[in-house]
Amino acid sequence: MSITKESELAGMKKISEIVGLTLKLMREHAKVGMSTKELDEYGGEILKSYGAKSAPYETYKFPGYSCICVNEEVAHGIPSKTKILKEGDLVNIDVSAELDGFWSDNGGSFVLGNDIHNHQPLVDASKDILQKAIQRIKGGVKIADIGHVIETEAKKSGFKVIKNLAGHGVGRSLHEKPENILNYRVRTNFERFKKNTTVAIETFISTKSNNVVELKDGWTLVGNKGGFVTQHEHTILVTDKAPVILTSANEIWN
Repeated sequence: MSITKESELAGMKKISEIVGLTLKLMREHAKVGMSTKELDEYGGEILKSYGAKSAPYETYKFPGYSCICVNEEVAHGIPSKTKILKEGDLVNIDVSAELDGFWSDNGGSFVLGNDIHNHQPLVDASKDILQKAIQRIKGGVKIADIGHVIETEAKKSGFKVIKNLAGHGVGRSLHEKPENILNYRVRTNFERFKKNTTVAIETFISTKSNNVVELKDGWTLVGNKGGFVTQHEHTILVTDKAPVILTSANEIWN
């Protein structure tokens, strides 16, 4: 969305802080032996305590307050009583919500407990690449150039990017224009970031796959060639200088 007055910025800051804090607390709450449904309900109670509504449920009737993926799952993982978290699992939590007509989105991948499967290098690459990408965003910068940064940095780290998932505009709804802030450069895309707009920037860094496919449950996405994928996401305000990271409360870079 385009921020035109202080009240709009205040609204975006408020909901962004709520989703950021919810993500942080869910990450800290996750334990070996816990079901993803239990973890999701914990996050749902946090959102409710602030009067916020789950964005995926409000928008798509998603069967959960948040999307929780484990190991080979990439996105839109359905919280389940039968999906039990184990030592060394690669976990991704994506939290988005609405409050007072404002929407914000953030997510992060992490290793649960000890890194017995060596997922941490992929997690670290995703976090670092998101930071490098966001640092280069300001009004007038080509969206395609940020995609180029993400893909180039992924290759330097020995990884790939997922090409059919993307960041997006956010603010008055969960997904707004620009609709495809991709993790690679499309040379024919001349669209630029606009000053005073809010966007969700997210990385999808992969060990093997370059696209995702949907499972029979109608929601869960997995890599087309297997392997593992990490995602990190911040909602930011684009300025003519350094962007303002609205979801910094999630502490995904700490």
